[in-house]
Amino acid sequence: MPGAAADLWAEMRACRKCLEAGYEITPGAVFSGPAPTPLMLVGQAPGVTEAQVKRPFNASSGTRLFQWLAEAGLDEDQFRRSFYMTAVTKCYPGKHPGGKGDRRPTRAEQKLCRPFLDREIQLVRPKVMLAVGGLAIETLLERKLRLTDAVGQVFEHEGRYVLPLPHPSGASLWPNQPENQVRLQRALRILRDDLVPLL
Repeated sequence: MPGAAADLWAEMRACRKCLEAGYEITPGAVFSGPAPTPLMLVGQAPGVTEAQVKRPFNASSGTRLFQWLAEAGLDEDQFRRSFYMTAVTKCYPGKHPGGKGDRRPTRAEQKLCRPFLDREIQLVRPKVMLAVGGLAIETLLERKLRLTDAVGQVFEHEGRYVLPLPHPSGASLWPNQPENQVRLQRALRILRDDLVPLL
């Protein structure tokens, strides 16, 4: 398994498929953590800071995410050492054309990168997956769900638990709505009471 993981990670770091297809990404896959491990976190795509330091959820969105996870009893340093973190697409996609937040990877980019995610899941063999943001939720559950219908629920999919969380980016106003804060707190209680004991 260690050899297979090292081979996959080397392939991911060397990949230039989206760049060669004409997408203005910053190449260099961003992911971290051991494999196998019982919990895997999947986001949308790395941001500019993450691309520079090669560390998932490194900037302000990471600060917010780990504040949430701390409410479920998960310490950031221990989480980063113990669990696997990746994204639907591995490279920084650039800024949103409208100037607010980062660009959402296109369907074509998602398709080019999907084999890497599938292989990561096979290597990590997680019992629990945290899907952070709408794209990760849709990808892991293989169906489109509104955040209001996903956050606060836990799903069983392909023999593992998937817990949706909103994206912690400051560009997303969804978590600031009082009714959505209730949904988020429900999700964090599920994580603390039902899922962390499985790890």
